[in-house]
Amino acid sequence: MLAALFDANQGVRTKALDYLHGTLHHQNTLYEATVPAARYAAAILPDPRTTWAVDKKRHDFPGCMRAELLAWIASVANEVTNEAEALCQRLGLPLDEYPPAVGIREIRPLLFSASLLCTEDTDRHVREAALTACIPLLDDPQLVGHRGDLVPLIREVLGTSELWQHRERAIDALDSWGEDSSGLVGQRNPFQFCDSDLLHDDSSAWLTDPRSTEGYSEEPPF
Repeated sequence: MLAALFDANQGVRTKALDYLHGTLHHQNTLYEATVPAARYAAAILPDPRTTWAVDKKRHDFPGCMRAELLAWIASVANEVTNEAEALCQRLGLPLDEYPPAVGIREIRPLLFSASLLCTEDTDRHVREAALTACIPLLDDPQLVGHRGDLVPLIREVLGTSELWQHRERAIDALDSWGEDSSGLVGQRNPFQFCDSDLLHDDSSAWLTDPRSTEGYSEEPPF
């Protein structure tokens, strides 16, 4: 399935990508196989074939397969952050007693190096995805010193993204690091995307519609 990420058929590539999400990281779970898969995903990021397209559903973030792989790495990294560790401790499930979590922690420097290179990509969607991958990886004690270096990029790229999720990710990261997040605008209306069926065009439901301050084509039914 991992090799199929480079298949010439876009549908086959999409199925392989779905395997990463739906099997190797199902509902944000880390499995033993997630660790080598993450190493593989990081290793292939520079390959030109990762700029190939994959099928998109209505609520998918925009971007090529490289952006999707980075988003997957970000999701995997989110499961071993300091916040995730604190939550697991409260639940009596320490991460250091779960081998897949230990494995992902051990390769965070490798994942960060691969993701950091993509912050210079010519494709903005890839740059945004790369930064979202870097942020949780910087909880690693070996990497925490790189936070200050990424602050300007987080403000300039994620902080100005068309995607409100990325803008809010920038605000959350800067605030948690004790950095200035003033001037960045997150999601003004938390209910804006509750019912995407109210958007009657074919644009992504995740994008802010500049023609409407609330994102609705008609008054909400509540």
